[in-house]
Amino acid sequence: LLQKVDIKTGKIPEKVGSYPINDPEGFYRGQALAGYGLMWNTRYMQANKLPAPKEWADLTKPIYHGHVATSSPSRSGTTHLTFETILQGEGWDKGWNQILQITGNCAAVTERSFGVPDGVQNGQFGIGLVIDFFGLAAKASGFPTEFVYPSVTAIVPANIAAVAGSRSVEGAKRFMEFTLSEEGQMLLLDPKISRLPVLESIYAKAPAGYPNPFGGTIQAKVNFDSNLSKSRYYLVSSLFDQVITFRHKELVAATKAIHDAEKRLGGRSSPQLEEARKLAWTVPVTAQQAQDKELQKAFAAKKGDEAGVRRKTQIEEEWSSKARANYIRAAELASAVK
Repeated sequence: LLQKVDIKTGKIPEKVGSYPINDPEGFYRGQALAGYGLMWNTRYMQANKLPAPKEWADLTKPIYHGHVATSSPSRSGTTHLTFETILQGEGWDKGWNQILQITGNCAAVTERSFGVPDGVQNGQFGIGLVIDFFGLAAKASGFPTEFVYPSVTAIVPANIAAVAGSRSVEGAKRFMEFTLSEEGQMLLLDPKISRLPVLESIYAKAPAGYPNPFGGTIQAKVNFDSNLSKSRYYLVSSLFDQVITFRHKELVAATKAIHDAEKRLGGRSSPQLEEARKLAWTVPVTAQQAQDKELQKAFAAKKGDEAGVRRKTQIEEEWSSKARANYIRAAELASAVK
């Protein structure tokens, strides 16, 4: 859908971390940079006596139950990148365990990514998992919000390109060159935009404390692997929906029952509780299965591929049924712990 255009890219670095900023084949250029993190409403946190989170793992704590919100990877590309970053940073098993605990604490899985920052800004939710510019722009615009990059985050480029068959290739070229010029990049610093420029020189003109992915103020531990993300993109999105989005009520109930049991035990161990945790916070797909090319192919099946779509539907139903049964059993086990 894109066509190559010969444009001046100025002094844009080749990479941010280990991630290429521009397409090696020349189809697109990096126009801004983005990271993922946590946004919270300071008034909400104060009213509910909640500590400010610093890491993704903080959101697994019982104190945050019912105070968090996220969107679904199948409805938001940025949300997909957020959860893929956690999976790559923590590994498949630990990553999903963390994601299930976080979403088990969520008050909602919103239908669109904008629903999360909007909900945090207006006090509907306390904390949201967001792409950085939602949190940075809200704070800069005067909302009672804060934002933090967890250590397990990644910095990746947002891209700009010319559409193939465009009526005005020259116009596209001029616009792309403008967005990559110093003048165009400076616009990203506008408080209502709050994006991260790709031109390193712009950060010298940024307001004090402005995040700088080149200057060490964002410590991104994850060297994001776009090929890995691409290979399992549809599988991860579907798995999230089947075990979280469509089973959120059961997951939340199981998570609450586990938190209550932990409180009753006061630190004492319990085989029943350990089994409940395992049932509630383990996805029905192993790391090895997620790498299976045939399974990945099934989830990338298009409408015309009837066999592939049938297999995908069957697998999704199995995941959903297993998740429901596991959550119900986990809640039963946890509730029986004395």
